[in-house]
Amino acid sequence: MTDEVTHLTRGTFERLEAELEDLTTRGRVEIARAIESARALGDLSENGDYHAAKDAQGKMEARIRQLQATLASAIVLDEDREMSSETVVAGSVVAIRYEGDDEVEHFMVGSIEERREDVSVVSPGSPLGQALLGQTPGSVVEYDAPGGTLRVEIVEIVGSRN
Repeated sequence: MTDEVTHLTRGTFERLEAELEDLTTRGRVEIARAIESARALGDLSENGDYHAAKDAQGKMEARIRQLQATLASAIVLDEDREMSSETVVAGSVVAIRYEGDDEVEHFMVGSIEERREDVSVVSPGSPLGQALLGQTPGSVVEYDAPGGTLRVEIVEIVGSRN
């Protein structure tokens, strides 16, 4: 995976720990049973159930490795101390307006694991995320995008992710 630090809220950290625990216990047992049942059906070369179970096992093991790496590199945010409406930090929800556009968009600066339905997530390591970190409402920042340099105004720091 990556050596990049991942900032997580306490709630997300605990949710990921619970998912990891579930996958490494119940999940592995269920996959092992499915593989064993499929093996009992005979010829593995043309056994769709067996191949489907092995595919599911591979996907689950990849998710386990991803969770382990994320949790190992995680820094749990002290939301009471770190979240404010004064500066953009990892975990902030920010309202921004692109230059030449009247529409205000909301982004959470943080890990994709912090996903919410009401805001898009932008990584602190991305060009936009890097441009936003440490800035204050009213600031205009530039960042390089595939289509060229973009300018955005930080309209408001809405607060934390929760």
